[in-house]
Amino acid sequence: MRISDINQAEVNPEGKYVLYWMIANRRTEWNFSLQRAAWWAERLKRPLVIFEALRVGYEWASDRLHTFVLQGMRDNLAAMSDAPLIYYPYVEPEKDAAKGLLTSLASDACVVVTDDFPCFFLPRMVKAVGKKLNIKLEAIDSNGLLPLRAADRDFPRAHSLRRFLQKELPPHLEIVPQANPLSGKSFPAADPKLIAGVQKKWPAIDADTLDDPADFIAKLPIDHDVPPVEREGGPLAAKTQLKWFLKHGLPRYGEDRNDVEKECASQLSAYLHFGHLSVHEVFAALTKQEKWDLSQISPKVTGSRQGWWGMSDNAESFLDEIVTWRELGYNMCHLRDDYDKYSSLPDWAKETLEEHKEDEREFIYTMNQFEHAQTHDELWNAAQRQLVREGRIHNYLRMLWGKKILHWTNTPQYAAQVMIHLNNKYALDGRNPNSYSGIFWCLGRYDRAWGPEREIFGKIRYMTSDSAMRKLSLKGYLREYSGDRLFT
Repeated sequence: MRISDINQAEVNPEGKYVLYWMIANRRTEWNFSLQRAAWWAERLKRPLVIFEALRVGYEWASDRLHTFVLQGMRDNLAAMSDAPLIYYPYVEPEKDAAKGLLTSLASDACVVVTDDFPCFFLPRMVKAVGKKLNIKLEAIDSNGLLPLRAADRDFPRAHSLRRFLQKELPPHLEIVPQANPLSGKSFPAADPKLIAGVQKKWPAIDADTLDDPADFIAKLPIDHDVPPVEREGGPLAAKTQLKWFLKHGLPRYGEDRNDVEKECASQLSAYLHFGHLSVHEVFAALTKQEKWDLSQISPKVTGSRQGWWGMSDNAESFLDEIVTWRELGYNMCHLRDDYDKYSSLPDWAKETLEEHKEDEREFIYTMNQFEHAQTHDELWNAAQRQLVREGRIHNYLRMLWGKKILHWTNTPQYAAQVMIHLNNKYALDGRNPNSYSGIFWCLGRYDRAWGPEREIFGKIRYMTSDSAMRKLSLKGYLREYSGDRLFT
């Protein structure tokens, strides 16, 4: 169920190696794709080559995103240093410099294994490569606890998916990736010269550059106006953050997760997005801490947020986010090509927004004004500055951020464009199914009609900065992200 044939080609028994093309699961542990590639290497008695690449020509490519990925490559290079395989990290120095690289590698391979990620340009890229290769290309789903193909429909609300998960998820919880995908596998050690010809034409990025990539990144044709953030990328930083959350954040999660100044959010979304961390590893660490096993699951299917797992309230609140809401977005992206389009909104949302499209707007801002935090609302400006500086916004304020963009644009269609651009440009976890879920939730996706009907919003759920200021302690937050400068 997690294995998809991208083309109809056969395995090449005369190939020299098995190729794992790492594009989304950028890690060496808890990785179904690497596990599958190692299985092929053992079965075919061939060495294993791992090719992790990063291009420069994708939309929103920047110093921020490149740095985060390269920090992951640094960790992967170290993790694979003693493994009997070739790890080949490659960063494209200029647009189209990598043209022909993958097909050259594949020409000597028995089979190519890659990652199945349902969002951004990756599905199109994998499909296009499949048409070019004359050997078997498989894409492996490591996205969630529930395989993408376990559901053949998308879900209108989180409650609908919860009910489905409570019926269908338990058997899948028993099928997990190995913590060490190479464990127990026996395949020939790779000769370092195995792909020497390819590496001569397309040199791998070296360890010294990965340790300090700033000068290298500065020369790339990407957006240098979006600088790296303080948060480190990579599997090692991901594990550190996971440990911090389980020890310090989870015990307060249910009570304080919406409190901006009592930071207890997991802050794992960037690591999950870039594949530096597996949701299976998160789940395993959580269940170990909870001393939980499958026997504690409730047999009742209610669709309720609490009570089904048989864990603590804090753990169940967190699981509702990292399982229900996260997999809701992945399900949408997998099944619908229009996941990032205004047209994908439910009919009631489009109808009510259409009815109010001519309503008078007291404030209307341009993309540039939004981007530079130049609105009349200091709380919104602070949230935008946090996004620009740190690549994230606290989850509660992220909802408010989107709602006010709807409030201050001339059309809801343009509001969606603004949210998508700013989030994808600055957020570390942008360009992800969860990002699109959050953006379109602000416009009615996964929600219901609300009353009373309001100007501009119609029946769309309404949020205001004044309400947030009354509910939350925000003085410290406003101090930290105040001022006219976007960057500190």
